[in-house]
Amino acid sequence: MWISKKNIAEFEIRIGEINYGGHMGNDKSLQLFHDARIKFLESLGFSEKYIGDNAGIIMSEAHVYFIKEVFLHDVLSVDIAVSDITTSSMVINYRVVRINDNVEVLHGSTKLIAFDYNRKRVTRIPGEFLDKIAID
Repeated sequence: MWISKKNIAEFEIRIGEINYGGHMGNDKSLQLFHDARIKFLESLGFSEKYIGDNAGIIMSEAHVYFIKEVFLHDVLSVDIAVSDITTSSMVINYRVVRINDNVEVLHGSTKLIAFDYNRKRVTRIPGEFLDKIAID
């Protein structure tokens, strides 16, 4: 089993995230995932540039599933769960709930590859990182 964290981050929707349709722009969902992922990694003592050894992460896929509209001043909570780990990749799953009415507004995932930025190549996920995300 791999780690999951509830309410890893909360965000209030600002005017710059609203599009001409009067709701949050679809492109902002990946920014939301990104901000939550950074908070998740920081909670484990890591960053996108460092998950142990000489490894960071780089994104190879992103999926977003829109369920409900999100509006100005909505407060969103993001849950994260790690899955599908291989020797050099993992999937982070995101569930976004509007706190105002406790309704799931979107969910999705990003596939992340362990990447050595110094040598510019894919590498193994470090054991130090695997140890932090494994649960009994």
